[in-house]
Amino acid sequence: MSDCPCGSGRSYATCCEPIIAGAPAETAEALMRSRYSAYVKHAFDHLGSSLSEAQRKDYSPEEARRWSESSEWLGLTILRTEQGGPTDEVGLVEFSARFKTNGEEQEHLETAIFSREQGRWVYAGQVSPRGQTVRREAPKVGRNDPCPCGSGKKYKKCCGAAA
Repeated sequence: MSDCPCGSGRSYATCCEPIIAGAPAETAEALMRSRYSAYVKHAFDHLGSSLSEAQRKDYSPEEARRWSESSEWLGLTILRTEQGGPTDEVGLVEFSARFKTNGEEQEHLETAIFSREQGRWVYAGQVSPRGQTVRREAPKVGRNDPCPCGSGKKYKKCCGAAA
């Protein structure tokens, strides 16, 4: 039995694997953890199917595959959650995903929005921080590079669209 990549302390078989295989996530946090594990395990079907209908329009499995396979996944930390429980319709999960690409360690911080579609939790986007100074620690992301938020979209179609 191997530990789950999401850092829950549970085995992969009892944590994220059932969700990646198609079982509904009980909470928004459980879906977030499974999406991280899907990047680690290269489960690209789950990455696409766990997106909201609006998010799926710009999802590129090829870009998700390229980013996932070119990165070494170092760990997920859930920083906070709001709502997102078994009886909620929306939820927020603030998290830190650490990974290494081209030999450089990077950290992706995000406050993700989750909602229910047809009774199942889906990733619906992210909350943009307001009024915070951004200091670039890593090289600038190119327009056609995978978005560092982990959506699997090109930067220009995701976080770069607002810029």
